[in-house]
Amino acid sequence: MHLVSTLFVENFEMRQADGPSSRIDLTGAFFSILAPSEPPFIFSPHLIALIYCEPGESGEGVFEVVFRRGLGETDEQVARNVSPFRVDPGKFTYRLVKAELEFDDYGQIFAHCRVNRDPWSVLPLTLLPRPNS
Repeated sequence: MHLVSTLFVENFEMRQADGPSSRIDLTGAFFSILAPSEPPFIFSPHLIALIYCEPGESGEGVFEVVFRRGLGETDEQVARNVSPFRVDPGKFTYRLVKAELEFDDYGQIFAHCRVNRDPWSVLPLTLLPRPNS
């Protein structure tokens, strides 16, 4: 299994294309957000992961996301999602994770993502303060 990509997105839609083919339309990919109000608050971003299964593999996998306040595996965990999946060998699948992330202050939260027990891929999400009016 290969974790092809992870992104925070505002929206996504699946659609059919010619042949036995599908398309995923992604809109509003982002790595930072403007705070909706003064902290503390809860923000629930959509994280989408695209996963490829090589021919000859079983097609069984587990997608894990751990949201942490830092880059290290020992940094504070603020949310976690684990979801088993099945994908036909030689094909792609996607996983959608909607976490509830509590922000007590401005800064970053990092989504540590992996398939099975592979190395982590890290995706930052930065909370930006609103400009003074």
